[in-house]
Amino acid sequence: MASSKAVKITWLGHATVLVETAKGTTVLIDPFIEHNPKYPKGFELPEKIDYVLLTHGHGDHIGDTAPVAKKTGATVVAMVELAEFIAKQGVEKTIGMNLGGTVQLGDVAATMVEAKHSAGAQDSAGTHYVGVAAGFVLTPSEGPALYHAGDTTVFGDMRLIGELYQPEIAMLPIGGHYTMGPREAAVAVQLLGSRTVLPIHWGTWPVLAGTPKELAGYVAPGVDVVEWEPGDVY
Repeated sequence: MASSKAVKITWLGHATVLVETAKGTTVLIDPFIEHNPKYPKGFELPEKIDYVLLTHGHGDHIGDTAPVAKKTGATVVAMVELAEFIAKQGVEKTIGMNLGGTVQLGDVAATMVEAKHSAGAQDSAGTHYVGVAAGFVLTPSEGPALYHAGDTTVFGDMRLIGELYQPEIAMLPIGGHYTMGPREAAVAVQLLGSRTVLPIHWGTWPVLAGTPKELAGYVAPGVDVVEWEPGDVY
């Protein structure tokens, strides 16, 4: 698996990604661990995680947020309503933000961008409004800009994300059924202008049938679709 001196990206199955920058900032995106059938066996999260980023309120994206934040001391960054929902679970440090906003997280500028997906959160009291779905562009002081799309279909304003932030590496859902599949993701790559794609949200369950190989057959020459497995590091 390829590596970078500036940034390390570990896929932990589904949409869960661990990003570690050259200067040591640790960011965990969409922690889904205990009930994630593709979480790599035996993988131990770092003892200290600086930030947990949440793209939206579905359980397969926020399910382990509170225990991880409490154990590691992480600050949770999310849509303002979702941040409030997480704070009520006993998480002491949260940052609420909204679409178009940027916050500085150590040596990483994190910008919340649009996504097209539903976003309610559920607990024993029912379903709660926790804002809308989002993605994140992470721009470290050293290394390439990264885009985690969260759960989404392709949409025309991905072109604006590409023009504004120029993400070299795009983490895109490709499984289909609940998000875009490989055919739509290939159009997303074209709109974004990204040169490397790290496919996420595929293979967790049979219904998420899209594969990196299928995506690679749709993208333009010169785009690197990484065929990784949970636990792999890019």
